This record gives sequence, structure tokens and C-alpha cells, in this order.
Amino acid sequence: MKISRYPQKETWSELAKRPVLKREELTETIAGIFNEVAEKGDLALIEFSKKFDHAEVETVRVSGQEINEAEILVNEALKAAIHHAKDNITKFHASQIPQSERTETTKGVVCWRENRAIGKVGIYIPGGTAPLFSTVLMLAVPAQLAGCKEIILCTPPDRTGNINPAILYTAKLCGVTEIFRTGGAQAVAAMTLGTESIPAVYKIFGPGNQYVVAAKEFAQNHKVAIDMPAGPSEVLVMADEQAVPAFCAADLLSQAEHGNDSQVIFLTTDENILQETVKETQEQLSVLPRNELAAEALKNSHFILMETVQEMLEFSNVYAPEHLILAVGNAERYISGIENAGSVFLGNYSCESAGDYASGTNHTLPTNGFAKNYSGVSLDSFVKKITFQELSAEGLRNLGTTIETMADAEGLFAHKNAVSIRLKEKNERI
Repeated sequence: MKISRYPQKETWSELAKRPVLKREELTETIAGIFNEVAEKGDLALIEFSKKFDHAEVETVRVSGQEINEAEILVNEALKAAIHHAKDNITKFHASQIPQSERTETTKGVVCWRENRAIGKVGIYIPGGTAPLFSTVLMLAVPAQLAGCKEIILCTPPDRTGNINPAILYTAKLCGVTEIFRTGGAQAVAAMTLGTESIPAVYKIFGPGNQYVVAAKEFAQNHKVAIDMPAGPSEVLVMADEQAVPAFCAADLLSQAEHGNDSQVIFLTTDENILQETVKETQEQLSVLPRNELAAEALKNSHFILMETVQEMLEFSNVYAPEHLILAVGNAERYISGIENAGSVFLGNYSCESAGDYASGTNHTLPTNGFAKNYSGVSLDSFVKKITFQELSAEGLRNLGTTIETMADAEGLFAHKNAVSIRLKEKNERI
């Protein structure tokens, strides 16, 4: 970990950099994978599973029998936890269902907007070092609430060629329509292009490593939408003298253990809190089962002493973290100063893990600074919004001169005539 004290603002952009692979190498690799999937279909996916996941698979489609058997393999305590989390996630996302309101903009002119579900969506679930069945909840629950007709799930197999039972159980619970054992960039390519088994979808969701993120971005060249560039996980913790170092360390490590390309940032206004949090981080790291991954992530992470909470907020807005924790006194008073963040956790007891699993908010969030211009996944992510308008004869009379004048000024005379011919017909009837 890198420790800085009172860095000058001109150095903040350097401190806010994320570890990344060379873009040229990524693009070349992803293009090659897409070409292979386009040419060979399922066979390419089977070959990639052997190459990247060291898994021998005979078919990419997960059978109904496998899905049903998974229910037996998941213990009752975990099932109960999954149901509890699903209930909270459902409540929060159901609250986002809008009420359609009609607005009369001019007398006789009524406008409104309605949601329509995206017909076919693909969700990618990381399954390598940590099979993220929680991400199934975060993506399939709002997809189901939105009314998506087809919810396609891709996730990498383990070395035996199987999918983690908790992923299969959760997918069935949340209405996923088809599940496929394929991971990485090749899964994104399959959902983009389609194969013999996997249908092409209209929008792809889900986090992943830098290859998965690059593949999602590449998918847009094929007119497939994506949720956001959701890559390696990150957290920024702001702490003052009221923070609890052990809590802060635990939150930092909860993100560092995702992978060696994760990043954590700790900001504090208190020297003692800085030293104690560094100490706690090292002590807690030593007993973590995934301490090697977390230790690698900490090499790219920063512990920074700053003058004021306001200065910490300014740095955070520059960094634009995926997760932002305010371990400060009276945290709510700083809400208005937060401009760029994926999801925010207020106070000493709002651990980031709550949002990752069961509080109800979505954990699929923008990373790598994209919180400056992207939102996390929500119900809106799974719908299109269509506007409607209805004009009565009176409405067209009230608006007609405005339209004719504007169309005439732009030289678009057919536009003007579409109004004029109607007004003339109406006058002739009168």
C-alpha cells in the first residue's frame, strides 16, 4: 500500500489512476475472440473453456436436470439468505416502477411516456475465483420486474465443467430463461453474435475483469447495448476522528479480495486513524483466506492523509469511486457534496458488504471513473422509454402556427405542410 500525507491537488489525478492493461493488446485479443466465436460458434466456446478455464465441457447449455439438481446441493441456510436478499432487492427495484402521467403541454396537446421491457437481455456472472451468485440477484430481479421475455445467463464453468449450484439455484429463482457454461470475453461475444445454442441479445449486463469489460465495449460495434463499463471492483473510504479503524480496514479488504486488479483508497483527516487503519488492514489481511489476491490489490492502493472532510470530498469526486463510504460524523450533511459515485454508504455501520448482498440497492456499478457519467444498474436499465403524444383538432390549431413558423425557418416545407393541410381541411369542414 502507498501512504501519502497532504498531497498537492496537482498530484490528485496521478493518485486517482487505476491499474490497467495496455489498450492495444486488449483490443487485438478481443477482436480475435469475436472472430473465433463468429466462425466456430459453440465449438469456439468449448475450446476457450479448455484454454482459459482449464475445463472440459461437452455442451455449453446447462440442462434443466442440472438446474433442478442444484437445488438439492444448496444448503437451507444459504437458500434462506438468498430469499431474504431477493426480497429486499425486489422491494427496492419495484419502487422504481414509474407511474405514467399525462401532461397537457398546450390545450388539446397531451404528451406522456411509457416503459417497454428490452425483449432479450444477457447477464454475465463472474465465476472464477468467486462465483458471484449475488450478481444473479442484482441483474435477474430487475430484469424480471421490467418484464424482459428472455433472460440469458452466461458464467464460466469450474475445472470439472460444472456451474456453482448457488448460481443455478438463484438463476432459477429469479426467472432466468436459459443458462450457459461459458465465461470471459467469449461469453460476451456469444451473447453479441449468437451461436448454435446461445441466442444473440439486445443488451448485455454484468461485471468482469478487464477482458470482459473490453468485450462489452466491443459488442457495441455490433449494435448491442451494454449496461456500463463495469470492471474491477473499487472502494473509497472517507474517515474522520469518529471512524473505527477496524471497520475501515474490513471494508477496504472486502473489495481488495475481489482480485489483484481491484483498488482501494483510504482518505482520512486524522493521523491516528491513518496509522491504526494501516495496522488493522495488515492484521486482518494476514488471516484472510484470499490474502494473496488482496495483498496484490493493496499494492495499487492508496492511504492518504488530508486536511478536511471537504478536501476528501473533492478528491473523491475526482476519483469517482464505484463504492464510497463516509465513515465520518454526521455523514448525511455531506450528501449534497457528493457528485460522482456509484453507491454511497453513510456512517460506521453501513458496510459496503450490505450493498453487495442484501440491503436492496444494486451492486452492479460503474468503475474506473465512469461514475462521472454512468449510473449503477436499476430497473431503468432493462427498459426503453417511449414517448407518446395525442393532438386534438383544437390542439393542432393552438400549436399549428408555431410549428409552421419553425418549419418554414428551417426550410423544411413538407414539415410545414403536414400541419397546414390539416388546418385547411379542418377549416373547410367548418
